[in-house]
Amino acid sequence: MGKSGVSVRRPVARSTPLFRFMKKSNLPTFVSILCFGALISSGNEFVPLFDGETIDGWEGDPKFWRIEDGVIVGETTKENPTKHNTFLIWDGGEVADFELKVEFKLTNHNSGVQYRSFPLKDRPWGLGGYQADIADDPKWMGAAYGEQYKRLLASRGEKTVVGKFGDERTVIAQIGDPDEILSHIDPNGWNEYHITAVGNQIIQRINGVTTAEFSESTPERLEKGLIGLQLHAGPPMKVSFRNIRLRELNEGDVKKVLFLAGPKSHGYGAHEHKAGSHLLARALNESDIGVIAQVVEEGKWPASWMGYNNPSAIVIYSDGYEWHLAKDHQDEIQKLVDEGVGVACLHFAVEVEPAELGPTFLNWIGGFFEVGWSVNPKWDASFEDLPSHPVTRGVAPFSIYDEWYYHMRFRPDMEGITPILSAHPPVETLIKPRERHQERITNPTVRASVDAGEIQHVAWAYERPDGGLGFGFTGGDFHTNWMNDDFRKIVLNAIVWTAKIPVPEEGVVSRTPSVFDIEMNQDYPKPAKKR
Repeated sequence: MGKSGVSVRRPVARSTPLFRFMKKSNLPTFVSILCFGALISSGNEFVPLFDGETIDGWEGDPKFWRIEDGVIVGETTKENPTKHNTFLIWDGGEVADFELKVEFKLTNHNSGVQYRSFPLKDRPWGLGGYQADIADDPKWMGAAYGEQYKRLLASRGEKTVVGKFGDERTVIAQIGDPDEILSHIDPNGWNEYHITAVGNQIIQRINGVTTAEFSESTPERLEKGLIGLQLHAGPPMKVSFRNIRLRELNEGDVKKVLFLAGPKSHGYGAHEHKAGSHLLARALNESDIGVIAQVVEEGKWPASWMGYNNPSAIVIYSDGYEWHLAKDHQDEIQKLVDEGVGVACLHFAVEVEPAELGPTFLNWIGGFFEVGWSVNPKWDASFEDLPSHPVTRGVAPFSIYDEWYYHMRFRPDMEGITPILSAHPPVETLIKPRERHQERITNPTVRASVDAGEIQHVAWAYERPDGGLGFGFTGGDFHTNWMNDDFRKIVLNAIVWTAKIPVPEEGVVSRTPSVFDIEMNQDYPKPAKKR
């Protein structure tokens, strides 16, 4: 018996490697599963797994778990230690795709939230599987760990791919500064874990900040499992949990965004396709608006194990013209477009060879950069008048220096197109001397347009006749521009819009990237400072 007269059930018999809760001899457990199963079957809303008063629906060793002041408390003492890690296990059965939110407070030592886990043979209340780590050791707080599985899956600040064995772990991107992430966590107070598992993509957040992300690249991976709370063996410790909520996900409950990032290009700080895609993907994953984003680098198509065969939108951030990655994946992208998937293209990715992909891009995003017609100067563009459109929600007028392409080749009569960012470029953008690529800097038609004072559109939204959505954005040359909140928000809004997700009235709010955030994942090393 725990405090408040709460009984914590002992473990039921295990008849297979998977924990079988539904035993005829255990009617109370069977009934509790039916009740919780009815609650979470819809997949639309978060439902509580803990009522704040009892541990009904949970199983654990009564020597260590109790209810105290409306929270679940796990505690070991010098006089009452645990020989092995022990768990309080939710008896609602296995969960596959889900969002789980758990508030926790750690007094000392180590704990964690288990998910997609399996029972350990011959160890009562033992679990193995994925764990969102909780620790007073800064090294482990926020990490993703494989309890009795593959050990470290992703350290705080890492995005990884894990192979068949634990030592087959590849860090594919940084998702933040480990120290900066840690600064968002109160070591002595309450914090909230938010764990999202969709297919093979796992994202852990604490207090809204992504701490770790990982995928497994082998068929022998954990696709579903149990949920539990850990009490760690070792020194005396105490951990508290409250406000535990689960949302099981069905197909379509969370929209997927696939970033296709091209190979390295222009040098440090420019055309940072990989770094820019990861930065935007992290912002979407932290937005809490029902979207999950994944990045495929080097111009590749996602591997089958990634489970990204049905995205709601794809974002292409790559070099263009004859190097455009769409040339290698045109059939795959067209198949998605035919299914109503949205397409967004950033910077050089709006430029294609007219004879090869020009008509295709008019159908995908409504316009494209055409050499000899369009131009790509670098200039200060001032966006004072923003149209009323979901893509502009929460965006204030702003000015920024970038390589803003203009005089694009659009669909006839701008059919289906809404200009999003428009400005009057100075004529100097067409007469600035350039040794190379003169055909990209001026032509008689664009010169006449600028001389006449015609406004030029550098970002646009497109509603396709089939109901699909497209977006073109010509900025994005300078990687540091993603630090501008309005510049970044308009692109995030557009990606969400192309995925047919309602854009919040305040727009997609995201944390302003730090200098560390901007410098991570770039393709080229930072140049040494000159004396």
